[in-house]
Amino acid sequence: MAVAVPRAARKADPERKRPGLAARIRRSYSQYWYAWAMVAPVVVVIAVLVGYPLVRGILYTFTDANSLNVSHTIGVRRTPDQYHWIGLKNYTDILTGPDNQFWPHFVWTVIWTVVCVALTYGTGLALAVLLNRQVRGRAFYRVMLVLPWAVPTFVTAFAWRLLLTDHGAVNGLLGSLGLPQPSWLSSPLAQKVAAIAVNTWVGVPFMMLSLLGGLQSIPGELYEAAEMDGATPWQRFTNVTLPGLRPVSSTVILLGIIWTFNQFNIIRLLFGTTNSDSVQILVTYAYRLFYDQQPQDYAGSATVGVLVLSMLVVFTSFYRRWLRRSGQLA
Repeated sequence: MAVAVPRAARKADPERKRPGLAARIRRSYSQYWYAWAMVAPVVVVIAVLVGYPLVRGILYTFTDANSLNVSHTIGVRRTPDQYHWIGLKNYTDILTGPDNQFWPHFVWTVIWTVVCVALTYGTGLALAVLLNRQVRGRAFYRVMLVLPWAVPTFVTAFAWRLLLTDHGAVNGLLGSLGLPQPSWLSSPLAQKVAAIAVNTWVGVPFMMLSLLGGLQSIPGELYEAAEMDGATPWQRFTNVTLPGLRPVSSTVILLGIIWTFNQFNIIRLLFGTTNSDSVQILVTYAYRLFYDQQPQDYAGSATVGVLVLSMLVVFTSFYRRWLRRSGQLA
């Protein structure tokens, strides 16, 4: 004869209903030990290559570490660490110090990111819509448009650096048209325009391929139904294409923002050490603190890096929350 357990008694013992974290880990390991075994090497590699440098960099932000007081070995002689713990002074100096370098670089980084992502997404969407149609030579166009993404970034940057010299092909073309010939690699404003143009050139193929895949996943019946209802091409684009691309668009825009915010290669390789300070984004500013001055400011560079990481983490959290509230993310 079954004995009924009162509902209050069943709710009174949450420990039996939901085991602790350690118990869940042990049960998971006993059931899926092979998955743990296959993931373990990757976890170890990530911990060594990412986790250890990240933790050490965060610790440096609370010190006055530089290239003179950090331990180093010369021959058989080893000099111990001589830096000191200074708390939050690096963060205070970076954000409110007399140099006032962080906020101008931050503003330019935000402008750079917004403009580049808008251009790459808009151009990629336009090309994806064109290539989604049945046009002659579509496969050839796809291959040619993917080449800027397939070529390594440093090759692209060096190629554009040759094209943008004062006597390069770009100024030669502008001169033949009777247009001004800016100093793309030395003038501050021209450097910003050149950096945005080259980064757009590099980023468009990824956006185009991702959005093209999203376009091909939209059912054709939706376009047929909209056309039968008398919708114009623009109405079909705004009411069928764009809503159908929301899941893909939200992902590629987030990736584009993260990649562009941290796009070190284009700025550094395109201009080298001759670039003006105004074209520096935050990651290249951190690099200059580390390498382009003496003594090398390990603590200041690490502080800028941690601030960049914190900004991206906060932005990603709010972005995902906004997507979840708007129903674009499960």
